Amino acid sequence: MPYHSTMTSESRVALVTGANRGIGHEICRQLAASGVEVVLGARDREKARSAADQLRAKGLSVTPKTLDVTSPESIEDVVKAIEREYARLDILVNNAGIFLVKDGKAENIDLDRVRLTMETNTYGPILLCQAAIPLMRRQGYGRIVNLASELGSLTNMETLYPAYRMSKTALICYTRVLANELAGTGILVNSMCPGWVKTEMGGPNAIREIEDSADTALWLASLPDDGPTGGFFKDREPLPW
Repeated sequence: MPYHSTMTSESRVALVTGANRGIGHEICRQLAASGVEVVLGARDREKARSAADQLRAKGLSVTPKTLDVTSPESIEDVVKAIEREYARLDILVNNAGIFLVKDGKAENIDLDRVRLTMETNTYGPILLCQAAIPLMRRQGYGRIVNLASELGSLTNMETLYPAYRMSKTALICYTRVLANELAGTGILVNSMCPGWVKTEMGGPNAIREIEDSADTALWLASLPDDGPTGGFFKDREPLPW
């Protein structure tokens, strides 16, 4: 199936990472249903195309792009492609992430697992923000949504999953610092916790529906100009960090 943009001059353009399944896919659906032109990013080309086809079959405007968030070259290529095809990027949702459950205890954790987790969960979003912000600055508008986790909250920090916790704590920190730097530019930057969701990552015992978890991302992606920035949210409510 060919992929052609139907964007009008008033349309917003969004890039969602890790969007071939789960929360990312649902965020794409909700954004597209609200009238946003959605670029669906996924590491596997065929999975990206298949996921986009599912949404396009519902009449939604979604374009697939092959995107590996651990590759600076891949990030640069996708953002440049968006600039060529749309001449703008209004919304960035950093959803891609990994959760290595068996990452050991903090006292003996394998640093290779820490590096792998940080590459995907923290460094990837940082590089994507750096690539996207110049396009957002150009039009004086942007919404950046970083999917973090309550497991990264210093207020509620406990044991288990040290690599994942550290990656999400760092992402929330970056969100706050970046938001302060961009104050007054029209670019709002926030992080959110989707909760324990019924996805492949969440597992069979998860308690939250995907649709409910994705709602906060849609809210943050469509904030008014006087909306919050530098916050950490769940179900549209602030979380302690």
